[in-house]
Amino acid sequence: MMRLLLWLAGGVLLGGIIHIIVILTLPRLDEDTVWTRIAAIDAVDRVTILPQIAPGEPNPLGLDPEVIYGVCQLDLAKGPGYISGVLPEAYWSVAIYNEAGVVTYSTTNRDGIGQTLEMGIFNAAQTRLLAQQQLDVAEGLLVVESDDDNIFALVRLLPPHQAMRARFADVLAQTGCGNRADRSGS
Repeated sequence: MMRLLLWLAGGVLLGGIIHIIVILTLPRLDEDTVWTRIAAIDAVDRVTILPQIAPGEPNPLGLDPEVIYGVCQLDLAKGPGYISGVLPEAYWSVAIYNEAGVVTYSTTNRDGIGQTLEMGIFNAAQTRLLAQQQLDVAEGLLVVESDDDNIFALVRLLPPHQAMRARFADVLAQTGCGNRADRSGS
């Protein structure tokens, strides 16, 4: 009887361990991740405006239909990333995501930035060079450090009225995004 209880306890313990391992590894095996969805948008080193979501249509990224979204993919292994632009006087925010879709930094215009978005995104090695004053950056640049080289930035812009949406989207599309060596779009 004691041996049977021991075997049952061992089976339950082993089953629990296997269950936890499967739960933790399955998301990593998924081929349809946030990163693959962003990569399909073709936003490498430039801001790409995501199409507006109409009510009742599929919304795979879970976007708010009232907000204008601009996304830019950066590879910090090529050099520091920069986002630069003057955005309209409306609520906006910018967030930096890693490949897993985890926000590593975010800010809004309500943090005292105003209309001008000047952000430099650096990996750890580039941050060390910056601290040693071996990289030149413009005064007033918002410096952000990323633990990952492959990142994407998401800029959200909320027009006060839908009649302003097209104009706001054009302004957001003019925002520069790229690596220091490749300042295309800046």
